[in-house]
Amino acid sequence: MKAQQHTQGMLSWWELAGVGRVDLAARRQCGTMIWHNDRGLGELGLGWARAENVRGGEVYVRPARGYPWPVVFLDDVTVPRATRIARKYDALVVETSPAGGCHVWLSCSWALDEDARHQAQRWLAPLVEADPGSTSGEHLGRLAGFKNWKRNGSWVNVLEASRRGRSWTPRWTEPDRQRRLAHLSPTHGDGAGEHTACRDTSESGREWGWACGLIEAGHDPQGVYERLVEHARPRRDKDAERYARRTVKRALERAGRADHAKGVLLRS
Repeated sequence: MKAQQHTQGMLSWWELAGVGRVDLAARRQCGTMIWHNDRGLGELGLGWARAENVRGGEVYVRPARGYPWPVVFLDDVTVPRATRIARKYDALVVETSPAGGCHVWLSCSWALDEDARHQAQRWLAPLVEADPGSTSGEHLGRLAGFKNWKRNGSWVNVLEASRRGRSWTPRWTEPDRQRRLAHLSPTHGDGAGEHTACRDTSESGREWGWACGLIEAGHDPQGVYERLVEHARPRRDKDAERYARRTVKRALERAGRADHAKGVLLRS
């Protein structure tokens, strides 16, 4: 697989996991960090990043700060352990170098704000022997398809990009968990009962979380609707359009963008 395919593979997995906006950064050899913050996945300036990388810059990426995202980051996980995680959960495994460990982006059952991601990372790091110093909730990871100059120019590659239909559910203490559920408890995207996002690991539940993540990140509702129709059609056949309209409408209402819902219905 070529370098650009590794990059696109990483970004495509993020998009399917519900990450719609990212921060891109390059650390030059002099130590200066150059930032491209809060960019959509299609507007990252990858050509600029490759030019920085060719000149010896280290290229990093993370889900954009200021939004809740349904992924958590784990640093310096061994290849065997990272692979086992990806075989059990939806996870992206990025090998930073043959001699080093892996970055693991673990899909979560619902979107977590930065503080919640920090708590999740602190809880997970000892269990998988990840780097405890990379648990800030906003830590940068390396972007696949670029060279790691700290490791003699080794390529950063995607090893696993699993979509097994099983997200990791954060295990908070019960009072905190209940408080977060009260704040993050949308109904099921298909209207089939009061399923909360933390419990619903069905295909519809994951699509609901994906739609909410993109809508909250400011994506065009019509585009979210069209992609959801395409993704759901093999499973829902003739009902895919109705299902997608209902899901996007509820995601817009949840995000406080109910005024956009009518436009989606009219154009579909």
